[in-house]
Amino acid sequence: MHVYILFAHPSRKSFSREVLEAFTEGLSEAGHTYEIGDLYRMNFRPELSQEEYLREISQDAGSPLPGDVMEEHEKIGRADALAFIYPLWWSDCPAKLKGWFDRVWTYGYAYFYEDGERGTRIDIEKAVVLCSAGHTEEHLEGTGIAESMRSVMLGDRLLGVGVKSVTMEILGGMVPGDDSCRDINLMRARRAGRNL
Repeated sequence: MHVYILFAHPSRKSFSREVLEAFTEGLSEAGHTYEIGDLYRMNFRPELSQEEYLREISQDAGSPLPGDVMEEHEKIGRADALAFIYPLWWSDCPAKLKGWFDRVWTYGYAYFYEDGERGTRIDIEKAVVLCSAGHTEEHLEGTGIAESMRSVMLGDRLLGVGVKSVTMEILGGMVPGDDSCRDINLMRARRAGRNL
């Protein structure tokens, strides 16, 4: 399979970067190919312009799209699977990745309406989400945050636009200065790449 990986972290020395490396090692071991969309290094603009906003609310699929959005559509078009690697900040993904969804999941591409039915042009078999978190997975489950994360990221942003199969790995317990979960989480990331 060919995998398009969306990576969202501003630091090149972050644990999320280590997760990306472990995941891509697993992909290579399994014989998969991949392309990385490093949103910070790409300087991807997360906010909708007024023109993009007006295009969405008018549901005008014929209106032109910005070049960077069309490039993302092309990358997705080359992929069999998607992967999202990011840290958990305030119970969600970084704004840069949220803005990627706002801008890339456009009307006429991620969703459209025809004869009263909702459709999509996205044809992706699988998606995997690898999310590092300071809190433990148990804490995030107990507080309901993990369920909210799955509902929004998996249910709405991925299954809701036609991705056929999705999984999420919460790589928790990554408190700064405490490396007790590091090796286990990196092993989980590598395994996610191998088993995609």
